[in-house]
Amino acid sequence: MERPASEIAPQDWMTAAPTRAVLAALAAGGAEARFVGGCVRDALLGRPVRDIDIATPAAPERVMALLRTAGLKAVATGLKHGTVTAVAEHRPYEITTLREDVETFGRHATVAFTADWRADAARRDFTMNALSCDAAGAVYDYFGGLADLRAGRVRFVGDAARRIAEDYLRLLRFFRFHAHYGRGAPDPEGLRAAVAAAPHLIRLSQERVRAELLRLLEAPDPVPTLDIMIAHRILEEELPEEGSTAPLARLLRLEPGPPDALLRLAALVETDRRGADAIAERLRLSNAERARLELLTDPPLPVAAKLPPEALRRACYRLGKAAVADLLRLSAARRGEYSGLDAALAVVAAWDPRAFPLKGRDLLALGAAKGPALGALLDELEDWWIARDFAPDRAALLEEARRRLAA
Repeated sequence: MERPASEIAPQDWMTAAPTRAVLAALAAGGAEARFVGGCVRDALLGRPVRDIDIATPAAPERVMALLRTAGLKAVATGLKHGTVTAVAEHRPYEITTLREDVETFGRHATVAFTADWRADAARRDFTMNALSCDAAGAVYDYFGGLADLRAGRVRFVGDAARRIAEDYLRLLRFFRFHAHYGRGAPDPEGLRAAVAAAPHLIRLSQERVRAELLRLLEAPDPVPTLDIMIAHRILEEELPEEGSTAPLARLLRLEPGPPDALLRLAALVETDRRGADAIAERLRLSNAERARLELLTDPPLPVAAKLPPEALRRACYRLGKAAVADLLRLSAARRGEYSGLDAALAVVAAWDPRAFPLKGRDLLALGAAKGPALGALLDELEDWWIARDFAPDRAALLEEARRRLAA
């Protein structure tokens, strides 16, 4: 009989009412259930738990019946693959029937449902993700995941090369997990397998590559892992614009809040607007992400800490204060020059967004004719207002408009 390897002190997410309701629904039908994957891993490390995944030997149809009998919502999110989503108090819980591989070919595998917890754990990518625990907090470890987790070692379950060949995204996941959970040098076997498989990354959908790359960049300090990837030319095809990680390393010290993956990407690459557009196309960035990356890599206005306050306020008006703050930090990180940065950021923080006081109808009321000249005059007046550091009020702008119309 298998014995738990360790224990997790009961966590809030384990004892919350909706979690208890889901476990009680399964237990009422005699179905064993354990927490699996990331929630166990992160709980052991004392990190916040986001998604709660549950595994059980019970077949998916039985899981749905048990949930509905208990009055819980059950959604057949992937019956073919054994996955049901339970919804308790508006919180989703993904419940998956234990599986074992019958045949594997690339990303896809023929699986069979099983009651063997070890066989199910063997399908998981890394040993730290193969851990499971029951409602009492007893942890089950079949492949040395606890030792690896404590050592900061990201290690594949089984043969690393074979596991990557099953799904080449695991190559990027290896580096992403090392950035978030690893310490020191990567696992040698995993690194060798990842380097050998790197040419196969072109087989992956770019949406999947994008997701992994941005999540890697969100690590507390992704630089050591990125240095390894650059040294082994892992991202040569997906991100040929990658440059030195030195600007990114400096940017990390300047970040004011949570990790900003897109800002960090802008610090990592060396390119202009056209190159940023190519990156956005290659990584399938959203339109908003594309526009922001273009702005960060090739801003339409100069932004640097050495600029006078009025120039920074002009940039805030044209680009927005958040973008200007980003550009100030990027500029300092790229140059390695921080003189005046705090003062410049203070100017930006104090900026009060404002709207140009005049409209086209105001000029029409003064006798301006409709047509292209009207828009041109409005632009000239706005430039005049900006050049005076936004000081002229509406009355002063109307007086300047009269003067120009009379000229």
